[in-house]
Amino acid sequence: MCGIVGYIGTKDAYPILIKGLKRLEYRGYDSAGVALINDNGSLNVYKAQGKVADLENFCSDKDVSGTIGLAHTRWATHGEPSQRNAHPHFSQSHNLAIIHNGIIENYSVIKRKLEEYGITFVSDTDSEVLIQLIEYIKVKKRCNLLTAVQFALHQVIGAYAIAILDKENPDQIIAARKQSPLVIGIGDNEFFLGSDASPIVEYTDKVVYLEDGNIAVINRHRNLDIVSILNHRLSPEIQTVDLKLGQIEKGGYEHFMLKEIFEQPECFQNCIRGHVSLSHPDNVYLRAVQDNVKVISSAKRIIIVACGTSWHAGLIGKQIIEDLCRIPVDVEYASEFRYRNPVVTPDDVVIAISQSGETADTLAAVELAKNKGAFIYGVVNAIGSSIARATHAGTYIHVGPEIGVASTKAFTGQVAVLTMIALAISREKRCIDDNTFTDILTNLCNIPQLMTQVLKTNDQIKDLSRSFTYAQNFLYLGRGYSYPVALEGALKLKEISYIHAEGYPAAEMKHGPIALIDSDMPVVVIATHNAMYEKVLSNIQEIKARKARVIALITEGDETVRKIADEVIELPKTLECLEPIIATIPLQLLAYHIAVCKGKNVDQPRNLAKSVTVE
Repeated sequence: MCGIVGYIGTKDAYPILIKGLKRLEYRGYDSAGVALINDNGSLNVYKAQGKVADLENFCSDKDVSGTIGLAHTRWATHGEPSQRNAHPHFSQSHNLAIIHNGIIENYSVIKRKLEEYGITFVSDTDSEVLIQLIEYIKVKKRCNLLTAVQFALHQVIGAYAIAILDKENPDQIIAARKQSPLVIGIGDNEFFLGSDASPIVEYTDKVVYLEDGNIAVINRHRNLDIVSILNHRLSPEIQTVDLKLGQIEKGGYEHFMLKEIFEQPECFQNCIRGHVSLSHPDNVYLRAVQDNVKVISSAKRIIIVACGTSWHAGLIGKQIIEDLCRIPVDVEYASEFRYRNPVVTPDDVVIAISQSGETADTLAAVELAKNKGAFIYGVVNAIGSSIARATHAGTYIHVGPEIGVASTKAFTGQVAVLTMIALAISREKRCIDDNTFTDILTNLCNIPQLMTQVLKTNDQIKDLSRSFTYAQNFLYLGRGYSYPVALEGALKLKEISYIHAEGYPAAEMKHGPIALIDSDMPVVVIATHNAMYEKVLSNIQEIKARKARVIALITEGDETVRKIADEVIELPKTLECLEPIIATIPLQLLAYHIAVCKGKNVDQPRNLAKSVTVE
């Protein structure tokens, strides 16, 4: 969850590190810190509670010289957000400094043993335990830093991406990873480190994605060396990263979230480009499906594993795959699936969904299912990510980097890919007639135009949002394909405005939640004109009878619901199975504008981080 940046070369490191931290701040913003070795050989560490801007202020009168350094922005796990728990952490001698993303699960056992040896700890973090262990081994065994790191990593249980500076070797950074991402950028006589490519792309497009269990020795005067924990020398695979600087900047928008909401028509087009065609005989072409068509089309069951917003996308995927392919689909929270001893067989296909491709619970679920013989299909956004590498096959959603913590364009991209998977499988299984197939495909290709039309409701939603800043609770209701949209709308509001909100199937309201409804409870109802329309209409009447204020998403031209609801937002007509893609956009805008009216930081909501790489 934390953000890691590193630099070694000929330039001043500090400006590069600070700029990199700002680009990674979506990964955590409880505290931040920087470590630099200056020309006199001093190892200087500066830390501040709060955001990267607070660290900049703290460093304004400090010595920040040096051409080698590390920096870190934190999402707290062990130890409350504070200056002393911020990274980097010194070893006891202050000769070593570490930054760490992940969790060392057996830190308390190691800490007690090190305390018996006379080592004193100054923070509450598991990360300090690791650097103290490394130095203890280095001194006791009289070995070099690389060997000490290898010995130490054999002893720890957990996940980590680490980078270490050694005051006694000011021309070297040692980095290692296990289950937490780490990218090395290769420049002209310089190297960069990042939790992802965003801090690196301004300087180079040549990167190495460090593999699990590997250690990088980055030397100012030599090429990059990669070794395993067992000290086997490996050849780094240099890749070209397809990421433009403009994609990670706000581009004139007030917030990344608003930019990413408005990017959705273009992102959706990028997502389906090359995969669907109305004129080509292979109307839907997903290479990963075609290359593995036998195992996928003959699956006895599909299991979708995901977390958060990706789980909501999975619920929509379940409905469309079952509708079109007649294959039973289970949707599992990855965090529960991995610990539940689930029944998984070689006849199952597991679809793992993750925007970052680094979600710890989803990655663990993938490994569990692989060990049970299932075929694993990844739906991720980040190219080269851990889940992308761990799966047997998969499809990238290609929506570009998503910086706002609350997911928007990744959700619609995930639903697009799941829809294409359903179409591809149904065509292979011949369980869908040509007219239905063509109708869905035609409407899918028209979605970017409909998204653009929906985005024109922004000003209307901005105006009505002002009257809902008072609310303490919200209820979101939908049926069928709209139920996951209600869940997603409620999640967006909770994440960024801190208003309690719940999503429910509209018919379930009578089984409990209706007790909450009164004149102070706004209720958002997805009431588009589909097979469930009459049922939802009755639900709205029940809500209005209890004096709640109803905001209804309706199909354009619907005068019946307009007369009943307090506020309506019109959506263009499309097929019921595609409605979630356009219906979610007004709910993203509603959450955004309510949060802005309440003065919240929508891009960096409290207690959250973008990529959940720890349990």
